[in-house]
Amino acid sequence: MLAKLRQDKAVSEALRGIKANSSGWIHRTFQPLRAFAWQIGYGAFSVSQSQVDKVNRYIANQQKHHERVSFKDEFIALLQAHEIEYDETYLWD
Repeated sequence: MLAKLRQDKAVSEALRGIKANSSGWIHRTFQPLRAFAWQIGYGAFSVSQSQVDKVNRYIANQQKHHERVSFKDEFIALLQAHEIEYDETYLWD
């Protein structure tokens, strides 16, 4: 997802609303998915305005892209490339 937040809006606040509204919609719309639940955490990265078109293209082609590279491998590579410390034990719960 690519979102532009106001400067006074915290990422955690935006994600809380997105998760709550989308899970409610899924539960109401798709009865077989009543057990659906979002994972506890999330990953969020800032993107400069000059990269917005590139990110939009990535999102549009994400399904095809992840046939070649798993989301897990790509996410870990992104964390490593930006020297973000992580414990893999907590990434996928």
